[in-house]
Amino acid sequence: MRSSSYPVLPTRVLRGMVVLALTAGIATTAPAAHAGPAAAGHAPAKAAPSVAAKPYMGWSSWSMQSSKYPGLNPDGDYSYLTEANVLKQTDALAAKLKKYGYDHVNIDAGWWMDKSWKTGFDQYGRQTPDPVRFPHGMKSVADHIHSKGLKAGIYLPVGLEKGAYGDGKVPVWNAPGCTTVDVVYSDLRTTNGWDNAYKLDFDNPCAQKYIDSQAQQFADWGYDFLKLDGVGPGSFKSGDNYNNVADVAAWQKAIATAGRPIHLELSWSLDIGHAADWKQYSNGWRIDTDVECYCNTLVTWENSVNDRWDDAPAWSRKAAPGGWNDLDAIDVGNGEMDGLTKAERQSYMTLWAINKSPLFTGDDITKLDSYGVSLLTNKEVIAVDQNDSPVARPVTPVGDQQVWGAKNPDGSYTVALFNLGDSPASVTADWASFGFSGNASVRDLWNKADLGTHKNKITEALPAHGSRLFTVKPGGSSLTTTSYEAEATANTLSGNASVAGCDACSGGKKVGNLYTGGKVRINDVTVKKDGIYTVKVAYVSGDPRSVTVLSNSGNGTSLKFPSTGDWGTAETVSVQLALKAGSNTITFDSGSGYAPDIDRIVVPQSV
Repeated sequence: MRSSSYPVLPTRVLRGMVVLALTAGIATTAPAAHAGPAAAGHAPAKAAPSVAAKPYMGWSSWSMQSSKYPGLNPDGDYSYLTEANVLKQTDALAAKLKKYGYDHVNIDAGWWMDKSWKTGFDQYGRQTPDPVRFPHGMKSVADHIHSKGLKAGIYLPVGLEKGAYGDGKVPVWNAPGCTTVDVVYSDLRTTNGWDNAYKLDFDNPCAQKYIDSQAQQFADWGYDFLKLDGVGPGSFKSGDNYNNVADVAAWQKAIATAGRPIHLELSWSLDIGHAADWKQYSNGWRIDTDVECYCNTLVTWENSVNDRWDDAPAWSRKAAPGGWNDLDAIDVGNGEMDGLTKAERQSYMTLWAINKSPLFTGDDITKLDSYGVSLLTNKEVIAVDQNDSPVARPVTPVGDQQVWGAKNPDGSYTVALFNLGDSPASVTADWASFGFSGNASVRDLWNKADLGTHKNKITEALPAHGSRLFTVKPGGSSLTTTSYEAEATANTLSGNASVAGCDACSGGKKVGNLYTGGKVRINDVTVKKDGIYTVKVAYVSGDPRSVTVLSNSGNGTSLKFPSTGDWGTAETVSVQLALKAGSNTITFDSGSGYAPDIDRIVVPQSV
C-alpha cells in the first residue's frame, strides 16, 4: 500500500512558539518554590546495560538530507537518502573513523518514502523500503554495514502512520484476529510531532502486537538501532494525545522478545518531566530541537548549535550507562559544508564530549577537511565522552563566558572554558570553584600538550565562540570553608521570600518564592581579610533563572543560573564577590523577575 505524503518540517520553525509557551508558564511555576521532587528524578534501578553502556558513536543521514547545500539533494528536498549514499558513507566511516570508535550507520526518515515523500507499507501495515531509494532492500544494506564491522540503525515515527491504516482492515502480522482498526482509538485521534499517525490504544492487545511486528521486522533485517521520532510529551506537543510513554514502553517490550539487541533512541526535545520514563524504557533521548539549520549549510552557530549551552544543564543528572542525553549530530567535519568557524566547531564538539552525548556526525565523511578529522579523531577528547566520569555542568553562571567541569574518578577534573560572546574574551577557571586551592597540573586535550603547573586558576584568551578543554590534577589542598544556610533565622527575608522544605538541600530547607522583589540577605558572612572570594551558591531551579547577587552595599550583578533539572534537585555555581575583613552581607535579589531558590553559600576562609 502507498499513502498520501506528509511533510517533515524543520523543527526550528517552531522554536518561537515554545519560547512563548515557556514565558507564559513562568508565573504559575515561579512562586511555587516549594514544589517537591519531580518523578523524573527517581528512575527504577537498572542492571548493568548490555546496550548503550557508553554513548554511541557513528554517522547519521539526516543532516545531509535536510540541508540545501549545493549538490546534496539534487532530486528535491530530502532526496539525499539512497542506498548508494548510505553504502558510500558506510565505507568511508569504516575506513576513516571506525578505529576511533565510530561504529553506527543510522538511516533516518525517508527510507520507506519515494522522492515526493509518499509512504509505502507492506500487507501488514509495516513500513517497506522504497524500491527507488533502496532497490536491494533494508536487509541488504544492514548486511553491508555489518560486513564492515559496523552497526546498522533505522528510523520510525511513533504511532500508526495514517497510510498504514487502510480503512482499519489491514491485518497485523502474527496476530490472528487483529487488524489496524483494533490497534488505534475509534476516533482516530492523532499523535506525534507532525500528527501524521494515529495514536495506538494499548488497552487492546493488538496494539502491542503491531509494535511487536515492527520490532521483529527490524530484527530480521539485522538492525541494531532504532530512532523513534516525534515522541511526546516533547516534540513541541503536549496533552494526552501526544503522551507516547506507553508507545516507548511497548517498543522496549517488543525489542526484548525480537531476538536481537536493539538500541532505542527517542527524539526530539523530550519532556524532562518524564525523564524517569525515558530512562526506564529507552537508551537515549534528544533533549533539544534539531541541530540542523535547514539552510545552505548543515548547521549554523545560531541555528541551533548554541542553544545547547542553555538546554543541556537541566539534563546533566539524568544520564547514566544504559541511557544518555542526546544533543544531536556533531557536524564539525567540513567547515565549508558545516557553516561554522574553526572555533565554533571545536566548541561544538567540546560541549558534546563533556555532556557525554552520543557522538554521531552528519557530515559527508568522504569530504572531511583536515581540521575536521583532527576534531573527530582526538582520542583524548573522545575519552572524555566515553569514560566513567560524570556529565559536566556549569560551575559558573551561564553568561557569555562560562566554565564547565566534572570530577573524575581518579580525583582529577575535566574543565572546559567557553567564550560564547561575539568578540574575543578571557575566561578564568578558579580552582576554588572545584573545591581546592594551590597548584594543579593542566593538560590541554585539544592540543595534546601538558601546560605545567598553574596556581589557583587558569586564564585563557578565547576567540569569539571559542573554547579550551583541560584535565586538571590538583596538587594543592582542599579549601577550608564556612557554610551559611539561606534559611538561618539570623538572615533577612523580604518581599515574597519564605523558607520551604527541601529534601535535596543542606539542612532540609531553602529560601524560595524569590520573585518580583523577593530577597534573601545572608548576614554576618565573616572573612579574615579583604579580597575577591569565590563563593559557591547551592540553589534549586527547575528552569534557568537570573538573580542579582551583591555583597554589602555594592552594586549587584544579574547572573543567570542554569536549571537544576527540577524543583527537587540542588546544584552549585560559583560567583566572585568582594568581601572585606570582618562581617559581610551577601544578598540574592529577584528584582522584577523570578529567581532560583537558594539553599546555602559556601565561603572560603581565605582568598
